[in-house]
Amino acid sequence: MNKTYTFWMMVSIVAISGLSQGMLLPAIAMIFEAKGVSSSVNGLHATALYIGILVISPFLEKPMQRFGMKPVIMLGGFMVVTSLFFFTQTFSFWIWFALRFIVGVGDHMLHVGTQTWITTSSDPHRVGRNVSIYGVSFSAGFAIGPYLASTVSYGLATPFMISTVLCLIGWLLMIPTQNTFPEQEMAEKKGSSVIRYKKVLQLSWLALLAPFVYGLLEAMLNSNLPVYGLRNGLTIEQISFLLPVFSIGGILTQIPLGVLSDTIGRRTVLTWVFGVGALLFMLAAAGEQHYWLQLLCVFLAGMVVGSTFSMGLGFMTDTLPKYLLPAGNILCGIAFSLGSITGPIFGGIFIEYLTGISFYISISLLLGAVCLIYITRTRRQESPINKKRIENF
Repeated sequence: MNKTYTFWMMVSIVAISGLSQGMLLPAIAMIFEAKGVSSSVNGLHATALYIGILVISPFLEKPMQRFGMKPVIMLGGFMVVTSLFFFTQTFSFWIWFALRFIVGVGDHMLHVGTQTWITTSSDPHRVGRNVSIYGVSFSAGFAIGPYLASTVSYGLATPFMISTVLCLIGWLLMIPTQNTFPEQEMAEKKGSSVIRYKKVLQLSWLALLAPFVYGLLEAMLNSNLPVYGLRNGLTIEQISFLLPVFSIGGILTQIPLGVLSDTIGRRTVLTWVFGVGALLFMLAAAGEQHYWLQLLCVFLAGMVVGSTFSMGLGFMTDTLPKYLLPAGNILCGIAFSLGSITGPIFGGIFIEYLTGISFYISISLLLGAVCLIYITRTRRQESPINKKRIENF
């Protein structure tokens, strides 16, 4: 099975995975709301997926080295499919919490496997393009997920059954693909997994900031912006239009920005992305009394900042030798999850205690601070010369 087929099959299964995640969040929230579960407990339940990601992360590098990336992807996909199916068989707060946890474990196995395959097999001059296609596929699936969640009106099991069938199709399409292994000889010479994680943090902490910030930003917008909007006079219909435009903006520009980063460097593009994003959210704060201006600013911010996860993934690939890429992809997932857990807490505190200041200011300050970090850190570049130097790290 050729390399091109494998790439597009991995892109497809990641899109379906994004759809299932995008469906789970609103579908379960709506079901719990209808059952009288409090909003705070509802939000706590949503963390199960990210807890699953954090728990499984330290244990994925060795299986990929021993068995290859395909078995990890296939097992992760199987866990997602079976968990989604069992959502249809019972309604229980704690059983659903466990199933959500398993979905998080399976999804992360799937994503780490596909990310590692893409980053290790892509030509250096096409890394940005390929990881941006990967990012677009997940984002598109995630954006469609809430529409799938709306089928809950036809019965509690409906969105879960549709998602189960789609994930099963994607899983079956992966069967003909050829198994591949990450670089092992150098990894074995360079010590334990803990040592490799430390080396990733030393070499690529700047790149890991990007998925952390993206997870934090996405979670803040989806969890805190509705609360802030309702408190400031927006209607539910206005908020329902405001939230998706950020994701749509990111989908539109992710591939062009990825290709641009292949040309002028991912660090340069990320610096500008964070800086322009900070300015756009500052403008949204200044014009939040005008809904359409607010909507436009969030859309433009999505076009700019919506690519930071895939761009960070590419930047991480630039700054690491190949034997560290499995550990790097795992830490990217951990960084994203930590951001996703931290975001709603940070946003909630800001809304609760800084009532006279726009919520968008918190996002602008965050992006501005990261932009300054990128500007001031001039020690490491992503040139081919530097790439060769770190191969012996």
